[in-house]
Amino acid sequence: MTGTLSENTAPDNAAPDNAGSVLFVDDERAVRLAGQQALELAGFEVTACDGAERALRHLGRDWPGCLVTDVRMPQMDGLALLARVREIDPDLPVILITGHGDVPMAVEAMRNGAYDFLEKPFPSDRLTEIARRAVEKRRLVMENRRLRAQIAGGADPAGTIVGRTPGIERLRTTIAAVADTDADVLVFGETGTGKEMVARALHEASGRRKSPFVALNCGAMPESIFESELFGHEAGAFTGAAKRRVGRIEHASGGTLFLDEIESMPLSLQVKLLRVIQERVVEPLGSNEQVPVDLRVVAATKADLRQAADAGTFRADLYYRLNVVVLTIPPLRERRDDIPLLFQHFVVQAATRYNREPRVPTREQLQRLMGQDWPGNVRELRNAADRFVLGLEEVAPVAAAAPSTLSLAEQVDLFEKGLIQSELARQRGSVKAAIEALNIPRKTFYDKLKRYGLSREDFIE
Repeated sequence: MTGTLSENTAPDNAAPDNAGSVLFVDDERAVRLAGQQALELAGFEVTACDGAERALRHLGRDWPGCLVTDVRMPQMDGLALLARVREIDPDLPVILITGHGDVPMAVEAMRNGAYDFLEKPFPSDRLTEIARRAVEKRRLVMENRRLRAQIAGGADPAGTIVGRTPGIERLRTTIAAVADTDADVLVFGETGTGKEMVARALHEASGRRKSPFVALNCGAMPESIFESELFGHEAGAFTGAAKRRVGRIEHASGGTLFLDEIESMPLSLQVKLLRVIQERVVEPLGSNEQVPVDLRVVAATKADLRQAADAGTFRADLYYRLNVVVLTIPPLRERRDDIPLLFQHFVVQAATRYNREPRVPTREQLQRLMGQDWPGNVRELRNAADRFVLGLEEVAPVAAAAPSTLSLAEQVDLFEKGLIQSELARQRGSVKAAIEALNIPRKTFYDKLKRYGLSREDFIE
């Protein structure tokens, strides 16, 4: 069931949402039950075991959560269990429960790979907070591994269109509706918004996905070689043409031809491209033969092609031929609510590329990210995530933020909505955990969900 939550849909005695998985190990029944109850009340899915051997049956490299274990247990103690877990998966977080005299030993265990430790007696909120951080780290590790597997399998993780704002939802819906047709597409967006990513998403969602995706940046191509590069040439067609060359159009046959910055294409070639689009044939330089091509053309521009056509810098007939299906990518400043989700997505990607541990940005850092206008759009945000992972700088210093054109009330609303959305995303849709983290009354939280049109179901993964 989807839709905006109201106070009536989640009363105070509603069951908590799943905050993650915890394996809790203690040989004392009273301690085990108390720990299990505290974690379940905080929204965790808990598996309780009375000994290390039983716990090991549940653990593996795919275990999605963390392990909480007492140190002093018969047969196999917590330190031996930690060593076994490190053999299974050194990235699986292990939290040790110790007595007062065991603190130096627990500190040493942390040097040997334990995630954290709790000294008895400990308050339940301390247990749940450490478990929450451990589970979040585990999720990042698992996401990192998933991306590495995608890369090893040849998949492009950058092809994912990330975001939950209405503009991005409409973009995804339109892509799904037209991807498996042969309709040519015009993609409009500012520099850095991800026009090639959208073109690749169209290609990957179509029946052409096993054929070539051929990209050409019209703005980066010297005019002297543009025609040969696009249409190909026969041997001897011009000085230096020693052998036949297959052009980008012919090479893309069966697949997708992506023409970025099409507004930069010379007028003399626009008429030839128009013929290719209309008749699906290409005539290489120096040839009298027409080569049939079966392709989809995706053109991208940051300019208003209608204005360019009126000004005579772009052919009107080509504009109208391309202007059948138009995909508009909103700039990042118009989808600020997506910034926390995008940034954390890029952090995981960067950690994969650089073989680093993915860092978790703080709520304050995400606030600063949302306060910027990002003139370089998604590309600029991705670069900031790279620097963040490499430890070269903190994210989005306040002094770097561009002046906003929004009113104070609009900025406050945007910030508040973004904080709630970011916290729900971080807590995987757990309302209880988000309320605790934001430290606001439950009724106030649900009133704000209703005001901003947010639904917890949108954040459950």
